[in-house]
Amino acid sequence: MNNFFSRFKGKKKSKSKNKTVSKNVFKKPMVLFTSFFGRWGLFTSEETLAPGPDSGQEEPVSVPMKVKMKQWFMRLSLKHQILFIKQIAILIRAGVPLLSSLHMIREQSKSNTLNKVLEQVIKDVENGQYLATAFGKFRKIFGELTINVVAVGEISGNLSNNLDHLAVNLKKKLALRRKIVSASVYPIFIIIATFAIMVMMTVFLFPKIIPIFKTVNYDLPWTTQFLIFTTNLMQHHGLLMLAGLVIFIMLGWLLLKVQKIHFWYDKFMLRIPLFSNMIRVYNTSNICRTIGLLLNSGVMVVRAFHITSNTTSNLVYKKELNQIAEQLTKGEKISTYINGKQTLFPLMMFQMLKVGETTGKLSDTFMYLADVYEEEMDEITKNLSTTVEPLLLIVMGLIVGFVAISIITPIYGITQHLTPR
Repeated sequence: MNNFFSRFKGKKKSKSKNKTVSKNVFKKPMVLFTSFFGRWGLFTSEETLAPGPDSGQEEPVSVPMKVKMKQWFMRLSLKHQILFIKQIAILIRAGVPLLSSLHMIREQSKSNTLNKVLEQVIKDVENGQYLATAFGKFRKIFGELTINVVAVGEISGNLSNNLDHLAVNLKKKLALRRKIVSASVYPIFIIIATFAIMVMMTVFLFPKIIPIFKTVNYDLPWTTQFLIFTTNLMQHHGLLMLAGLVIFIMLGWLLLKVQKIHFWYDKFMLRIPLFSNMIRVYNTSNICRTIGLLLNSGVMVVRAFHITSNTTSNLVYKKELNQIAEQLTKGEKISTYINGKQTLFPLMMFQMLKVGETTGKLSDTFMYLADVYEEEMDEITKNLSTTVEPLLLIVMGLIVGFVAISIITPIYGITQHLTPR
């Protein structure tokens, strides 16, 4: 305990009248705070890393706290990133200097976020920093892939070509993401509509029918009793239940920020039959395209796997990519490692990578696999609605049937006990 509190002790310097306390008294607790929560994935450190074009290695880049605070509220859509990258590539290929290109894009941009980012990037470039280093201060906005591809382009002198490849890569990722979203719209709409109808019936319709059942001396079935209980609960505690639902969703969102919980959640989703194949194909397609782009851009294979790991949101695949990079440093082959990981990587990937390692054309192999799995993803998204629709109809039928039985059964029982005068 004494060692713990001793970390917070700063150097004190006494004078005759005034006492000045070292800034470390306030700095060290903040460092401990961010480092502690950083282990859980809730905060990041005060420094970020950006590739140094002179060495190709990551170098620390100090990010002002003011800039980091702004990044928490800044979001740049993938569509705007693609447009921005295309514009830089076109201007550089046309012979326009980089600084002039950035000024021109900023003057034409309608995105407030991009304008704020370019303001800082232009200042850094004017001060002699590389573009990749300037982008490294906005890692949450541009991502690992963009920063590293730009860095390699600046080293090799092929910045415009690398930016073209990057734009194509991001465009295909955007198209893949839109396919998944469009395939999920119909099931989500049905679920929301079913829930809304149930709430309306519980709040407005059932309260008018329930008094009839209460006035009759008749033993109600358990389905009707459950319906009465649900209606009373919604009427008297509806707002409290809604608040509880919102708190539950927010709590779940915060728990997914914890790395260990997020990892087990991703692992659980990969075991659900309805979603496992779609998750596997989606991640495999993105991984193959990202690695193929990095290898084509001149990034070493071990470094390419580390970068791809940092761009992957699925923590199960992130762990596997880091392990592949570790095995590569020991002289192992990629195909040897993924041979026993067919639950995550399809068998075709193992076979094609084995051929690519033999011929020395890994980048082409990864790009080919990306195209194959994108086509497979197209088929999955097209068939998703036809697969999910029968299940949703069954669920809706059970709900409607339950409500119908809850209302019709007591009415039928009451009419059977009525006797004419």
